[in-house]
Amino acid sequence: MAITRDDVLKALSTVTVDRGDTTLPDSGRLSQVVIDPGNRVMFSIRIDPSEAERFEPVRREAEGRVLALSGVSSVLASLTSERAPNPPAPGAAPRPPAGAPGAPPRQGNALPGVRHIVAVASGKGGVGKSTTACNLALGLSAQGLKVGLLDADIYGPSVPKLLGLSGKPRVIEGKTLEPLQAYGLKAMSIGLLIEPESAMIWRGPMVQSAITQMLRDVAWGELDVLIVDMPPGTGDAQLTMAQATPLSGAVIVSTPQDLALIDARRGVTMFRKVSVPILGVIENMATFICPNCGAASAIFGHGGARHEAERLEVPFLGEIPLTMAIRETSDAGRPVVATDPDGPQAKIYREIAQKLWANLSGAPAGRAAPKIVIE
Repeated sequence: MAITRDDVLKALSTVTVDRGDTTLPDSGRLSQVVIDPGNRVMFSIRIDPSEAERFEPVRREAEGRVLALSGVSSVLASLTSERAPNPPAPGAAPRPPAGAPGAPPRQGNALPGVRHIVAVASGKGGVGKSTTACNLALGLSAQGLKVGLLDADIYGPSVPKLLGLSGKPRVIEGKTLEPLQAYGLKAMSIGLLIEPESAMIWRGPMVQSAITQMLRDVAWGELDVLIVDMPPGTGDAQLTMAQATPLSGAVIVSTPQDLALIDARRGVTMFRKVSVPILGVIENMATFICPNCGAASAIFGHGGARHEAERLEVPFLGEIPLTMAIRETSDAGRPVVATDPDGPQAKIYREIAQKLWANLSGAPAGRAAPKIVIE
C-alpha cells in the first residue's frame, strides 16, 4: 500500500505541541515530509535547543502515530535546531572565533555519559578520512580513554570494513541499539543496519534523521570521547551534526595536494560559521613510503596542510604517511594501531591522538582521562 504525504500529515494532526492544542502541522515546526520507495517516512521537528526535553515526548508520539499507519515500514523523526553563538557578556573582551587560538573547546553533553563529541571531517572524499578517524579513535583508546566511533558517512559507510564488524546491532530496550565492539571501541554505522550491496539513495532530511537517531538511539554508555566519522563535504550531514549536537570540536583531514586543501579550507570555514572549534588539521598521505627500499616520495606534495593550518591559525596535529601497512590492515579489518601498536605507523597515530586529547581537554599530552562520576 502506497503511503502519501497527506496520510502522514493527517496522522500528525492528532499530535499537539502545546496546551493550546496547536497541532504539529499547524505549529510551523514540521519539516518537509519525505517518503522513500520502501515506505520509510522521515521528518524533523524544529525546536530551540532549550526545548529539547519538552519536545522529546512530542517526537515519540509523532513517530508512533505515523508508524501506526498501514503500510509504513519505519519512521525516522528527529528534533533539529539552529543555534547561534551566545553573545559575550556586557563589557567582556570579545571572544576569539571558534577554532582560533585561545578559543576553549565546548563540552559535548548531548548524550548522557559522553564527555566529548568530536567530528572528523574532510572537504572532499578520497583523502583517507575514515581510516584516520578509526586509527585516531584507537589512539585515544590506547591512552586509557573510553572511546566510541560513530560512522556518520551515510552514503559510504566504511567503519564496518575497517573494524572487521558484521551482523546487526542488538535491540536492548524499545528502539535503543547496542553498539558493536571491536578492539576496545564501541561502534555504530548505517552499514550495520543495511545490506552490504544497498545503495543509500536518500535525500537530506532522511540523512539528517538517520544521523540523529544513531546518536540518540544507541546505548553509548560512559565515554570520554565519541569520534564521528563525517561524510565528506559541507552539506546536510555536517550541518545536522554542527547545529543539533554540541560538538566539542572538529578535526579536518586533508592530503597536501592543492585541490584537497581548497576543500579543506571550506570545511574549516563551515565549522567556524556554526561556532564549532577546530581542534586540528591532519595531513594524510603526506609521503609515500616505498615498501621495498623505504624511500619517501612526496607524490601529493608535502607540507601543504601544515602551511594551511598556520595560515588559518588552527592547530596542526601531524602527518601520516601513505604506506602498504596502513592500506593492508585497513582492508583486512585489522587497523594498524590495534594490531601493531608498537609499529612506526601506530606511533604516528598515537602521537596525533595525544595532541588531540591535549587540545580537547586542556591537559598535557598523554595525561590520563579524568573519571566520570555520576552522583
